[in-house]
Amino acid sequence: MSFTVPRFPMAQLIDQGLNWLTSNFAFVTKGISNFASKGISAITHLLLITPPWVTIIVIGLIGWRVAGRKVGIFSALGLALLWNVGLWGPTMSTLTLVFFSTLVAVAIGMPLGILAALSERFYRFITPILDFMQTMPAFVYLIPAIPFFGLGAVSAMFATVIFAVPPSIRLTTLGIRQVPGELIEAADAFGSTRTQKLIKVQLPLAVPTIMAGINQTIMLALSMVVIAAMIGAGGLGGEVWRAIQRLKPGMGFQAGLGVVILAMILDRITQRIGQKNTSGRR
Repeated sequence: MSFTVPRFPMAQLIDQGLNWLTSNFAFVTKGISNFASKGISAITHLLLITPPWVTIIVIGLIGWRVAGRKVGIFSALGLALLWNVGLWGPTMSTLTLVFFSTLVAVAIGMPLGILAALSERFYRFITPILDFMQTMPAFVYLIPAIPFFGLGAVSAMFATVIFAVPPSIRLTTLGIRQVPGELIEAADAFGSTRTQKLIKVQLPLAVPTIMAGINQTIMLALSMVVIAAMIGAGGLGGEVWRAIQRLKPGMGFQAGLGVVILAMILDRITQRIGQKNTSGRR
C-alpha cells in the first residue's frame, strides 16, 4: 500500500490571488500607473530638452561642491563621454527611473525603519519579510509588476522599489538603534518627549547610517536597470538588452560602462554627504 502526500497548490493559489487583485483593484493600479508614468515622462522630457552641456556642468558642479574636485571632474568627463558615444538619451531615462525608484523606496523605507527601531514587536515582524525580499531573485519581482501596471517604466519602477527598499529600512533602524544610550538618558533627564528625542537626537545622529542605506538603495536600483529592460523600461538597460539580442558585445560593453559611470557618480556623491554629516558632529 503506497502513501502519497497531497501537493500544496502554491502556484495556483498565487495565480488566483493575483488575478483577484488585478480584477478588483485595476482602477487603483491604473491610477497609480498613469500618475507615475506622467511624472517619469515629464522629468525625462525636461532632462532631454535641456542642452546636454548644461546638465553636465550642473552635475559636475554638484559633484565638485559635495564630494570634491576629483568627483566633479570625473562626473563631467564621464557624462561627456556618454554624450559623445550617443547614450545621452538612455542615460537620462535611467537617471529618471533611478531617481523615482529611490524616492519611493526611501519614502517607504524610512518610516518603516523608524517604526522598527522604536518597536521591538514590529522589528521582529518585519525582519523575516526583509530577509525574504533580499534573497528572492530579482527576476521574480517582474512577474507581479506586469499584470498590475503593464509593460513599461512604471512596472520597472515597481519591481525596482521592492528590490531596493530593504537597505533603507534596515539601515534606518540600525542608525537609530546605534544612538548611545547616554544621550537618550540625557534627553529623558531634560524631559524630552518620545517625538522630541526622535527628531532632535536620534534622527540627526543616525543620518550617516541612513545615508548609507540610501546609497545602497541607489546601487540596487541601478543594478535592476538591465533586468527591468526586459519589461520595456528602456534606458541603458534597454541598450544592453538589445546588444544581447543582436550579439553585439561592443554595444553592450558601451552601455554597461554607462551604468558604471552613473553608479560611480551617485555613489561618490551620496557617500560624501554621509561623511560630511559624520565629520560635522565631531
